[in-house]
Amino acid sequence: MEHPQVLLIAGRAGVGKTTVGWEVSAILRSEAVAHAVIDGDFMGHVHPAPENDPDRVQITECNLTAVWANFARRGYRRLVYTNTLSVLPEATGMFERAMGPGVRIVRVLLTASDATARERLTGRERGSELERELAGSIRKARLLDERAPAQAVRVATDGRLVVDIARQVVALTGWAGPHRAHRP
Repeated sequence: MEHPQVLLIAGRAGVGKTTVGWEVSAILRSEAVAHAVIDGDFMGHVHPAPENDPDRVQITECNLTAVWANFARRGYRRLVYTNTLSVLPEATGMFERAMGPGVRIVRVLLTASDATARERLTGRERGSELERELAGSIRKARLLDERAPAQAVRVATDGRLVVDIARQVVALTGWAGPHRAHRP
């Protein structure tokens, strides 16, 4: 495998992106598949936030480029990347620039009902951000539903075990199973 590959796991707040991403990593580790994991939320989390969105995207892209370069120098070619809006068409260029031309992109959009997302966020958020997270989750779910490209495979998470969701996601990549190159 010469070109890098990235699995984008996107979805609204409370859908389980981070949890599924770590379970995908656990499955890949159990199959000895070399990979790296990046939670994209941390790539652009700064305060004060840039006033305009292109500046925030630029920070994220610069950080992704630097971190991926470190992984790539050590021979890694597969990346599991979790971030709310990462499957949207405008994100494609960022991954091509950060990981190199010819990067293979697998887009997964995790979905959950408003009730499921609310239940998960209520259980997770302990500080002052709950109402903001709930409103943002609803807004971003609608945005993703409207703008996610056809190549983004929608995977429902309501009422499912995380390991079952992760197995479905791993199967979409073709990274695990017989006849796969596993070492970096």
